[in-house]
Amino acid sequence: MDVLFKPIVTEKLTGQAETLNRYGFIVDKRANKQQIKNAIEVLYDVKIESINTMIYGGKTKQRFTKSGIQKGKTASYKKAVVTLKKGEVIDFYSNV
Repeated sequence: MDVLFKPIVTEKLTGQAETLNRYGFIVDKRANKQQIKNAIEVLYDVKIESINTMIYGGKTKQRFTKSGIQKGKTASYKKAVVTLKKGEVIDFYSNV
């Protein structure tokens, strides 16, 4: 099971990475905190202090077009916010 899907690179989490040493990831909904911790430590070679996880449910959306109302739903996902130990850093832009 591939636990990590992609890192979250937003203005808010970039600020938290600089000040609080926190990083965000979109992860598999079935993954628990221990699996997430192991995957991040192996992939980025860092030590993790704590992990907070949250599940976002999909929202229903609708728009009005010439052909009528179009209805749909956004995808639900699980987010993990990881706090690293002091002195540890993850560089998402090193492989670009």
